[in-house]
Amino acid sequence: MTFREAARRVVEEGISPTMSHQRISQLHLKDDNFPPVKVIGRAKVVDWVKARPYFVAHAQKAAKRDVRRRIEREGGSE
Repeated sequence: MTFREAARRVVEEGISPTMSHQRISQLHLKDDNFPPVKVIGRAKVVDWVKARPYFVAHAQKAAKRDVRRRIEREGGSE
């Protein structure tokens, strides 16, 4: 899927409260652990099956650094 669609899905699936395709592009350029990317025309695409675990791990690291990044779980128990 495109970076734009991946960003939408990160938020929709509750992985992170916010995500933009620009941020995904930054992660792709700076993080050696970013999943493989292919270029199709002018779009960069990533396999969601491989990318989802990356974004989950990235969001967990971010949540440890910043309380604003934490997703509230239903039931209020964390």
